[in-house]
Amino acid sequence: MAELLSDTEVAAALTELPQWRRDGDAIVRRLECSTFPDAIALVDRVAVAAESRNHHPDIDIRWRTVTFTCSTHSAGGLTSLDVDLAGEIDRLAGD
Repeated sequence: MAELLSDTEVAAALTELPQWRRDGDAIVRRLECSTFPDAIALVDRVAVAAESRNHHPDIDIRWRTVTFTCSTHSAGGLTSLDVDLAGEIDRLAGD
């Protein structure tokens, strides 16, 4: 099982992920896509990346707005798996 990150480690990771914010035991990013199909295409790309990692974000889709929430539920909080996945989501979103 992945080890939980300390508050200091989470804060340091978020300096490298400026579009993300901490929300309790998770990190969250909200993206506004130009169209609904673009939002679904982003979710599809993230789904493939998440499946290959066997680590999956919570995803909320509201028309063109997609919210990704990363937390390692089995560890009870944030781990390096979440930080790595957040970075990949940024890459896939074109950041």
